[in-house]
Amino acid sequence: MSDILKYSKIQKIFISILTVLLFSVSSYGQDDEYEYIDEDMCIECHDESEHGVDFEIQIGNSIHEGFGCLECHTDKNTIPHIEDSDFEPGCEGCAQCHESEDEEYEGHGRLTTGECEEIPKCSDCHGGHDILPSTDRDSRVSPVNLSHTCGVCHENTELTKKHKILIDRPVERYQKSVHGMAVEGGISAAATCTDCHSTAGTSHKIFSAGFPESTINHFNVPKTCGECHEEIERDYWEGIHGQLTARGETDSPVCTQCHGEHSILSPSDPRSPVSKSRMAEAVCAPCHDSAALNEKYGLETGRLISFIDSYHGLKSKSGDTHVANCGSCHGVHRILPSSDSTSTVHHDNLQGTCGECHPGISEKLATAPIHGITDGGLRTPIANIVEKIYILAIIVIIGLMIIHWIIDLIRQIVNSIRKPQVRRMRTHEVWQHTFLMLSFIILAISGFALRFHNSWISSLFFGWEGGFAIRGVVHRVAAVVFIASVVWHMIFLIFFPRGRAFVKDMIPQLLDFKQFYQRIMYNLGRTDSSPQFRRFSYIEKAEYWALVWGTVVMIITGVFLWFDNYFSIFLPKGFLDVSLVVHYWEAWLATLAILIWHLYSTIFNPHVYPMNTSWLTGKMPEDMYKREHPEHLEEAKKEEKDILKKEMDSLSISMKDIPDK
Repeated sequence: MSDILKYSKIQKIFISILTVLLFSVSSYGQDDEYEYIDEDMCIECHDESEHGVDFEIQIGNSIHEGFGCLECHTDKNTIPHIEDSDFEPGCEGCAQCHESEDEEYEGHGRLTTGECEEIPKCSDCHGGHDILPSTDRDSRVSPVNLSHTCGVCHENTELTKKHKILIDRPVERYQKSVHGMAVEGGISAAATCTDCHSTAGTSHKIFSAGFPESTINHFNVPKTCGECHEEIERDYWEGIHGQLTARGETDSPVCTQCHGEHSILSPSDPRSPVSKSRMAEAVCAPCHDSAALNEKYGLETGRLISFIDSYHGLKSKSGDTHVANCGSCHGVHRILPSSDSTSTVHHDNLQGTCGECHPGISEKLATAPIHGITDGGLRTPIANIVEKIYILAIIVIIGLMIIHWIIDLIRQIVNSIRKPQVRRMRTHEVWQHTFLMLSFIILAISGFALRFHNSWISSLFFGWEGGFAIRGVVHRVAAVVFIASVVWHMIFLIFFPRGRAFVKDMIPQLLDFKQFYQRIMYNLGRTDSSPQFRRFSYIEKAEYWALVWGTVVMIITGVFLWFDNYFSIFLPKGFLDVSLVVHYWEAWLATLAILIWHLYSTIFNPHVYPMNTSWLTGKMPEDMYKREHPEHLEEAKKEEKDILKKEMDSLSISMKDIPDK
């Protein structure tokens, strides 16, 4: 493009004469049906009225001012035009003057010229008749507009998917980066697409990262960035990361692995991976916490966690941007191992390194371990001793507190049981509740362990070798016990008079809604009296029918998921997906309902604490029963007397069967 600007009028005249001669030769011997045309005839057909564009004005305002149509469209020199010509003005036409650029343009990324119809042509990037020099701000290839020009293809998701360019919206990310914003701000020297993706000295040799000569090939990235950041590149090659890259290691970090590729942000931006608050976890930890890399290079493990547990790490996590991070001590680009005498963390240099933040620091304090495993523990030996003392103190003190709490709780429960009692549940009803409770707890723990397998509670129960494989067996066995308990309860409800009475008393009535309102008003201090509940309050009814609904849902979805191979033959995959979602979130709903609703009403309610003992003995203290179910107290006492009378009558009959001595 710059060569054209240097053309003199004589050169233009020479090109025009040469073009006419070529047209004359090409038209010689043509069939009589073709007529040779000159420049003036082009406008007669291709005028503004037909195409909506004034080509003369466009060319007159472009870098090709003064050029005639046939100087580029050399295949259109006849009327009618020769239709079978494979000449392309956007390629062969440009090549007549731009020979060196044409030779350089071998391909674009992974695409090679001549092999793909969608490979960009000259006009796709530079324009057609309105071509301007890159120094012109209105040019499509000026630094200000270049990202938009590249974005025509690289932001087209259909095109990028077709050619497997698996980079998510690179132009959009670039425009929000420090380079993109600098260009938008008028700094033309800031990096644009061609500065990184094309070979130095030309904007036409663009190769994908897989090509050894590509500027974005792993081993060439430091040199590419070094075109602008020379001193940083020099520091990088002197550091251990650069040394590894130079010898051909593909797992050594280069510029883009730390700073990003298209969305490079300033280190002062808290979103940047190399910002002071994110550097340790976002940049350094992925490599230095990698078991494979630590084994390969013989590095110590646990570097990140030991840094976070240190004074500097905790201050950094709290949001302090002035405290030392990885780069403060180890360097940013010229990073060397501590064994290197020029390293900032070499034993002889630590006093100077630490002195950057702590002027006057002593050599002894500067050389004390900051993070890492030393003498079998973290930090300095005295800190480890103090830590062990605290751990022991916590175990002993809190352990004694727990023992005291358990003893006190047991005594309070015993005192509650020794009070005058009123029967709440029969023995078989207590066992129904017990099996339902135990199976539910096991189902909850073993079920959530699958979803949250890295949690501490999952590790506690299933963290041992082979434990997670046992988890599925435990979950299914508990499910069978749960279903059996439900069947047992259904038999009780259907075939036993007390069970049928249970259902009758559990059915919601208008009184329950009235008492709900009265209880809310009482709790809000609007009334002085609490509603008088019968055998079951609205709280217990709501919980029971929620249990019925949840049980049906969990059993149905659980069976679908358990025997998914069988049901997948008859049901669409979406049905099983829905079953999984319902099973998971219904489990959350049921678990939270038990923890919040049921445990409060049976344990943590101040009127009930330490607990409603009926789940253990089937009986409640009479004063608790009177407070919780005053309208049913006399009926419950009468039922208890009838049971005792039957037991005494049965005992009397048994005594008669004993022969006299």
